[in-house]
Amino acid sequence: MFESVQALIDEHRRVQEELSDPAVHADAARAKRVNRRYAELSRIVAAHDAWVAAIDDLEAARELAKDDAAFAEEIPSLEENAAQTQERLRRLLIPRDPDDARDVIMEIKAGEGGAESALFAADLLRMYMQYAAHKGWKTELLDRNESDLGGYKDVQIAIKGSSSDPAQGVWAHLKYEGGVHRVQRVPATESQGRIHTSTTGVLVFPEVDEPDEVEISQNDLKIDVYRSSGPGGQSVNTTDSAVRITHLPTGIVVSMQNEKSQLQNREAAMRVLRARILAKQQEERDAAASDARKSQIRGMDRSERIRTYNFPENRIADHRTGFKAYNLDQVMDGALDPLIESAISADEEARLAAVGQDS
Repeated sequence: MFESVQALIDEHRRVQEELSDPAVHADAARAKRVNRRYAELSRIVAAHDAWVAAIDDLEAARELAKDDAAFAEEIPSLEENAAQTQERLRRLLIPRDPDDARDVIMEIKAGEGGAESALFAADLLRMYMQYAAHKGWKTELLDRNESDLGGYKDVQIAIKGSSSDPAQGVWAHLKYEGGVHRVQRVPATESQGRIHTSTTGVLVFPEVDEPDEVEISQNDLKIDVYRSSGPGGQSVNTTDSAVRITHLPTGIVVSMQNEKSQLQNREAAMRVLRARILAKQQEERDAAASDARKSQIRGMDRSERIRTYNFPENRIADHRTGFKAYNLDQVMDGALDPLIESAISADEEARLAAVGQDS
């Protein structure tokens, strides 16, 4: 695996030179791509330099220990440091998801459990917004379909990051959240104190950077406008401001009614549509890809139950990684890092195993 490092170091030098070219910054899309690649390569170069320095220190200590026994005492810690820096470099050389640096569009949908599922959808929305705030990310509510009791039958948000480093990207962290989230608790509507189990679905899509990145012909779109509605179906607007866009080739349908302006709803719907088409294209590529892609923890099965939130026991459990903790109250306030790190680690291990099989 380390044979590829020199080529990456050379590419890092070329990309650094490219960033000094004013023409690059005159094109916003190109500048974003180059900055992302530079950030990714910089991590690899820094890790390689640290590994080389650790090896040099270890070899020097071994040589000096031949004449001075005091240096021999340093060898075990230097060997450990060399092993750690080597492992860090090895992990950074794992082929990265090309979408990691992207922002995301997330959709949370009520599932089994009726009103309780819709209420939990609202809880999940708050959890993700809190997590985004902890990360310094920005959130934008795109659309919502409220339930009678104050939850959400369906809600969509855009989450935007602030770093060009793919390892710090929004998609790099939130792509593992797609799937079925199961909640066990006593619903607010339960008079007998019985614990109910309900489910809520989460869909996560990488957002398209530039509109022309995903080609959409106007002839492939069916656009309907209608009057927006609130809980119970009552009209909340006197104009036909809500928009429904159907992409005829794929059958993807996106509806938006959050804004009072038809134009704003249409723009938001197109953002979501591009993201869904990009995700569909990725699914098709993954289906034809190697076992290395298929081994990832982030599957495309949106019916997969990924996590259980047990409120009576204050327990959170991830069924893919085996992670379990008894701090559900903190998780619901946005403390998701341990859960997400367990998913990232499991994904890296699967990628490493796949690379080992291919080599």
